Amino acid sequence: MTDPILLTVDQGLARITLNRPERLNAFDGETGHAWARIAEEVVARDDVQAVLLEGAGPAFCAGGDVRAMVELGSGPALTELAGVINRGIRALTESELPVAVAAHGAVVGGGLGIMLVGDYAVVGEGSKVGSRYANVGLTPDFSVSAQLARAVGERRALQLVLSDRLLSGAEAVEWGLAAEVVPDAEVGARAEAVARSWIAGAASAYGRAKRLVRDAATRSFAEQLAEEARSIGAAYETPDGRRLTAAFAAK
Repeated sequence: MTDPILLTVDQGLARITLNRPERLNAFDGETGHAWARIAEEVVARDDVQAVLLEGAGPAFCAGGDVRAMVELGSGPALTELAGVINRGIRALTESELPVAVAAHGAVVGGGLGIMLVGDYAVVGEGSKVGSRYANVGLTPDFSVSAQLARAVGERRALQLVLSDRLLSGAEAVEWGLAAEVVPDAEVGARAEAVARSWIAGAASAYGRAKRLVRDAATRSFAEQLAEEARSIGAAYETPDGRRLTAAFAAK
């Protein structure tokens, strides 16, 4: 049986590949449990400095597998599975690992939430990005309700979740859902290049910067400034901080 999610680690880069291409990488129960397990493993490893999320086949992720939901047969079972998936989302989002996303093809429903786990998303010119939950009578999951409004603002978030609108890759960048749009064939390579650039630079500083920005919405202004001050001091004491500041000062 083929694993629904693949993990490889190479020179500091953890590559997490959604691997149900025949179902557009939609999540069933097995995939949800694999996602949580792999995400938690990645953030606990000492040999990982950055993460790349990608999807096998013609699409990044079509969200939850509706056929599998029907087979689950009850709301409580679906709630339990959503909680498992959320473990993986929290592990990556709350970590100090910068996460790049290669989001080609369909990025809908929960797939939008998986893209929002990333800190830097690359989409293709042919990508289609949207909510589409109401089309099957359901409400947002995969952290969409928590992260979409943070990314694009409440009004634009409502435009997506209250309609069946699909954004093009260029529109996803314009709205602030993604950082770059490139030709479809270049999505994977570009996202990997971004992730490897973090590793080649000061990955720990990128990770700390990610945490500062991600956590700002949950802190008071004074608390955020205090955390900034603490973080920059801690970053300076790292080997990368010492090396790079010394090199810059010597110019």
